[in-house]
Amino acid sequence: MAEPVVNGREEYGPHFVQSVARVLAVIRTFDAERPVQTLGEVSRETGLDRATARRLLLTLADLGYVSSDGRTFELTPRVLDLGYSYLSSLSLPELAQPHLRWLARELNETAALAVLEGNEIVYVALVPSTRLAAVKIDVGTRFDAYATSMGRVLLAGLPEAELEERLAYLHLERKTSRTVGDVATLRAEIEKARSQGWALVDSEIEEGLRGAAAPVRDRAGRVVAAANVSVHAGRTTPALVERDYVPMILRTVRLIEADLVSSAAR
Repeated sequence: MAEPVVNGREEYGPHFVQSVARVLAVIRTFDAERPVQTLGEVSRETGLDRATARRLLLTLADLGYVSSDGRTFELTPRVLDLGYSYLSSLSLPELAQPHLRWLARELNETAALAVLEGNEIVYVALVPSTRLAAVKIDVGTRFDAYATSMGRVLLAGLPEAELEERLAYLHLERKTSRTVGDVATLRAEIEKARSQGWALVDSEIEEGLRGAAAPVRDRAGRVVAAANVSVHAGRTTPALVERDYVPMILRTVRLIEADLVSSAAR
């Protein structure tokens, strides 16, 4: 049961904002054993009355952190945004960096890690290669998710309802002649990435830039990031990327995930 938060001001002092504590208590009631809950269950777990719990849940739903079918509630992937600052400033990029260095060194190509923020990917770790000097990518660089390999696997990691909602409002812009041009094709590519566990995108975000990526999952199995290798299309073929690069990307992802699990267990 989540710790009740009715006497927070008395316990912590006059600065204490009880509504913030109550919202966090509501969020913490959802876990692997209780991913979906009714209003009554949330009320019981938090110690809040049903009217208060309902207002907080509906507010979280309005903000996109909770979804509801009218009877039950569950968290949405947007809750991950609450931990984005921590992930981007310390934990995940630090854990991934040595593995990305190994990957970049083995392939002599640029290796990177990105997270999904809205409809964009954001680079949070990077080991650049001089062989890709013509393409300007830094930590903090953003690209439209739909046109990148990391974006495809990150979108594939979303729950189906969340993915469909995003696709319904997505505006596709042609970056190159190869950029995916319609939602039906994009959905098929995302499903392909989901089923095979990796994605390959060829000259869709920039002409001559080919990328392959795989998802990074946390200990609960949720996709929290993607790792990729970017290459100049003139130096290889999609078939060679699949044969020679993808297995090494998948190996790198497994090592990152192992470190992520070990770090969370400390």
